[in-house]
Amino acid sequence: MKPELAARLKRAAGANGFSEDPAEIAPHLEEWRSKYKGKSPLLLKPATTHEVSAILAICNDTNTAVVPQGGNTGLVGGQIPFDGEILLSLSRMKRVRALDRAAQTISVEAGVILIDVQRAAESADLLFPLSLAAEGSATIGGNLSTNAGGVNVLRYGMARDLVLGLEVVLADGRVLDLQRALRKDNSGYDLKQLFVGSEGTLGVITAATLKLFPRPAVRVTAFVAVPSPDDAVKLLSHMQAQTGGQLSAFELVPRIGIELVAAHIPGARDPLSAGSPWYVLLEAAGVEQLDLNRSVETSLATAMQSGMATDAVIASNETQRSALWALRENLSEAQKSEGASIKHDVSVPISAIPSFLQRATAAVLAVVPGARPVSFGHIGDGNIHFNFSAPKDRSPDAFLAHWDEIQRIVHDIVHEFGGSISAEHGIGVQKRDQLPRYKSALEMELMRTLKRALDPKNILNPGKVIAL
Repeated sequence: MKPELAARLKRAAGANGFSEDPAEIAPHLEEWRSKYKGKSPLLLKPATTHEVSAILAICNDTNTAVVPQGGNTGLVGGQIPFDGEILLSLSRMKRVRALDRAAQTISVEAGVILIDVQRAAESADLLFPLSLAAEGSATIGGNLSTNAGGVNVLRYGMARDLVLGLEVVLADGRVLDLQRALRKDNSGYDLKQLFVGSEGTLGVITAATLKLFPRPAVRVTAFVAVPSPDDAVKLLSHMQAQTGGQLSAFELVPRIGIELVAAHIPGARDPLSAGSPWYVLLEAAGVEQLDLNRSVETSLATAMQSGMATDAVIASNETQRSALWALRENLSEAQKSEGASIKHDVSVPISAIPSFLQRATAAVLAVVPGARPVSFGHIGDGNIHFNFSAPKDRSPDAFLAHWDEIQRIVHDIVHEFGGSISAEHGIGVQKRDQLPRYKSALEMELMRTLKRALDPKNILNPGKVIAL
């Protein structure tokens, strides 16, 4: 980078808004699994939308590529600068601009940590339902740019369903103010939805107005042993009907998942006395007038009588609830501690989950005998984290050498079931070249048209999502 360009960008970012220190930049260049590592000569940390605007105007004028980054919790390489691009961190933009209790909305800047949005909502006795394992470090800007999912999609929808308005800085530095807090707005194209899930390739989200909900007065959490994924799907339908649609989460966990968490996470233990091949972690939430506890207990008793479930435990207090959720939330960390793994973030129709798991697992084991299936996830919305840990008798490198082959096999099967190769993690660089295999030529043409229209010089996160 030419010194004069670096000087302009640093002035635009403000006195405390940049770093050229390799030690400070280094944590921003590697993602959580260490699968992707990048390089950048300059980290910019603007504190205001005006500073983001000034930075992008300079980048656009000089054809300088820039990679926006939130909490660096992405898993597909979308937030990593691979070719020495400028790194744009929104971490200093962390103001809660407004909270309207009557309208049940909150306006926050892109760098606000997800858990802080949840806490701000709680302070007004409201709920922001987006919840995921990385909520202690993931930022709202990153959540929206990847259309994050999490555990409550079953009831509240994906990140895009929680957005009322956005503030976005376009590639040329212009600020697009879509910060309307309207529940109904049918006046033309819904432009804000172009930027949700675009992974920073169409514009940089700097603020958002989000939906809040009444805070549940009662939450009933149960950990249920089930014989098979087919029984888990039947249990989902049964519990939805019996609780009047009050389920907010319904998570599938395999036996090996519990074993890995118990082995690698201090304090974790199996809450049931006997092992089961599969488990469901479910949660129902509602108001005090609903006797959800009795409803869940009665429904689970019926499920066990019919064979859909074999055992269950219901949390009787918040400590027990947290312990049950820790089994699910620490699964990725436990699998990481176990060693090399090949992972997929896919979705299929809920009714197809059992058949998909059976067929895709057999196909992977045919390529790598002894690979250990660790498939888990949000069965309530069809999102399965279809993962495999390395065989115990195989070197990590030998196992990981099959990554591309296995991913192609799995994604082809997903496609045959009418599913998606990315349910909530995005495309990034990992799945970019696979996307044309599963999307129509017309879909790809329209995506490229949007990219060229909003970022004609291809400076925003180039090489991610689509190749031009």
